[in-house]
Amino acid sequence: MTETSFVRVGWLIDGAGGPVQENVVLKIQNGYIESVDPAYQDTTLNDRAVVDLSYCTILPPLVDCHVHLFMSAATDEQVRRKQLSAGYRELKPVIREHLHHLFSHGVLGVRDGGDRGGFVLRFRSENEMHPLVNLAVSGRAWHREKRYGALIGRSNGAERLAKAYLENVEPVEFVKLVNSGLNSLMVFGKETSSQFTAEEITELVAAAAANNQKVMVHANGREPVRTAVEAGCCSIEHGFFMGKENLRRMADRNTFWCPTVFTMKAYGTNLAPGAQNVDHRVIAGNMEHQLEQLAYARELGVQVAMGTDAGSLGVLHGESMVEEMKLFKKAGYSLVEIIRSATSVGASLLGIDSFGELVKGKHASFLVCRGTPAQLPRKLSYLEDIYIDGVSCEMYRKNPYKNVVAK
Repeated sequence: MTETSFVRVGWLIDGAGGPVQENVVLKIQNGYIESVDPAYQDTTLNDRAVVDLSYCTILPPLVDCHVHLFMSAATDEQVRRKQLSAGYRELKPVIREHLHHLFSHGVLGVRDGGDRGGFVLRFRSENEMHPLVNLAVSGRAWHREKRYGALIGRSNGAERLAKAYLENVEPVEFVKLVNSGLNSLMVFGKETSSQFTAEEITELVAAAAANNQKVMVHANGREPVRTAVEAGCCSIEHGFFMGKENLRRMADRNTFWCPTVFTMKAYGTNLAPGAQNVDHRVIAGNMEHQLEQLAYARELGVQVAMGTDAGSLGVLHGESMVEEMKLFKKAGYSLVEIIRSATSVGASLLGIDSFGELVKGKHASFLVCRGTPAQLPRKLSYLEDIYIDGVSCEMYRKNPYKNVVAK
């Protein structure tokens, strides 16, 4: 039996990069968009059969391509230390709560960037998942012994990287590799050496591909990013101070980039002036340089997927997407370009086909924001509703983890 419904929309942003469409009607059949047509006065439709969202803007669900669900963005040092050493039993409700925060802010696609115990992977395997959030996981990241990365994974020890991976294959979509250190908050532009050679990473990429998995790489600085890109990794995470040549390589190879700019702004906001090993001028400089790289990536056509690093100091799950969008705007991205990075580009990176673009033939899944596009991205913090395959999920949004999904 064919189920047909109609939704009148004030403004539609398709997520594919097309212009904002004003005053349109969506015809939805069996959960898919059958057509998007201009609204008209002499309609033969019974007004009661048309959902009226003429006062709203709709857009595809958001995708955050870099989060850490086991961390809560706490700014209290003792709380963070306790959380970073907690076991699965303590972290299980934390992960569940973060998934609901993401959903309530319209983030229906998420990629977890790893944790030391593979807790998020275990959470998913136990069918604890939020039923409306598409979660891609990386399990435990790989790092060189005695180098940065123990917080989110394990080292390969004395073994060859690809061999260690093959002996410990996990049921994940992405293999996380750490190929540099953290950014200095004291020395502007300080770079660390690559943790692995291009040959080692190439071997890992090939081994992962044989298991239908892609490699995402934490990398800052010119050399760590260059080795990762040339080895054929799927995405660069962070990429601070990687330079224009690497951005050109990424554009040529269609390598995705998750710049996580808001992390630096959050450091600047939440670390007290005079704190040990912190120079706020350096933090501000790090952020400005990343914005310059983001602007250049836009010129080159790099596939920039929005990722927030939610769970990091002061970077809240769900809410931080709006903050990241604001920084994209500061880097020169238009609203439709920002939404594209936050929706269809991320969906492409994560392999999501159940949402991403609001065009004919695609799923009728979208966010509803009261007001005009000029009020975005701020209004994403106060969603009017979320539709999944043409059905409102407001009841579910207000009652997390209940059996009733739609009204």
